[in-house]
Amino acid sequence: MTEAVSGAAVTGESDEVLTRVDNGIGLITLNRPKAINSLTHNMVDLLSTVLIRWERDDAVRAVVLSGAGERGLCAGGDLVPLYHSARKDGAEARRFWRDEYLLDARVGRFAKPYVALMDGIVMGGGLGVSAHANTRVVTDKSKVAFPEVGIGFIPDVGGMYLLSRAPGSLGVHAALTGATFNGADAIALGFADHYVPHSELDAFTAAIVADGVESALAHHAVEPPPSELAAQREWIDECYTGETVTDIVAYLRDHEKDGAGPANDAANLIAGRSPIALSVALEAARRAANLETLEDVLTQDYRVTSASSRSHDLVEGFRAQIIDKDRNPKWSPASLAEVTVNDVAAYFAPVDDDLTF
Repeated sequence: MTEAVSGAAVTGESDEVLTRVDNGIGLITLNRPKAINSLTHNMVDLLSTVLIRWERDDAVRAVVLSGAGERGLCAGGDLVPLYHSARKDGAEARRFWRDEYLLDARVGRFAKPYVALMDGIVMGGGLGVSAHANTRVVTDKSKVAFPEVGIGFIPDVGGMYLLSRAPGSLGVHAALTGATFNGADAIALGFADHYVPHSELDAFTAAIVADGVESALAHHAVEPPPSELAAQREWIDECYTGETVTDIVAYLRDHEKDGAGPANDAANLIAGRSPIALSVALEAARRAANLETLEDVLTQDYRVTSASSRSHDLVEGFRAQIIDKDRNPKWSPASLAEVTVNDVAAYFAPVDDDLTF
């Protein structure tokens, strides 16, 4: 995906984040295409700096966020340094998460139009810088997910604010399976607002520069196709009423006694995830539903990730999926039955450097 701009003044100072202003439109490109633009700490700092600058600059009327390359906007945070930090004292990982969550809050309250082009892969931290925007655009190429439970982690970046407010139990289903959804599903989940064909993105960006956000949407946004996820809401709402993850898996299995179908597929996905991450994710979603603001949820996220930085499953999940890539994590506790109420509660305890806004 390339930016359709010309004569633009370059304002960025890093190859990882390219910024320019053209006709009053601030254009940001995440520029690590080989890593699907995964976020480094430096990128988080640069994004915060430019958003602060542009929000205060009357010459900048709107912001557009895109990702370099054809694979996606952003696959999440750069996990390798987080893995190495978690193997030591976790301090570097916690600093990254703290600054990332402050950035996510800034995106959520950005005072000008902030258009996030959620094309291709948009997962984890990529949703933090896009799904909290006031103008969220998906395409026919969008692949959206919070896959954290598969790596022994818990959906963060304020994701539980959105997941807990999705229609019915769709958000809990997304959080516990870690499944990938398309653009139409992302709109159904409440992660996005508008649907623009991938082939139109360059023209859409050019139209924003030429005529503004509203005009560009009027000319390029189209009706999304029906959401396959929304069409399955009846069984999702029924099965995810379980009190515990164990209950939910049992309800999913019971829904399709012949062992075939989407409910059983969801049960199989959940069965391979980290038991402690699943249990904490379910509790996090339920708590987030009663928190008033995105900032409140981000404060909860920081407590949860701080606990995660000391956990066995975070290191093991990163090792199995990212470092050794054997895709065979050895979770501890090894089963949902072994996870205790106290194990889960410990993830929500206040920390010495609690996140405040």
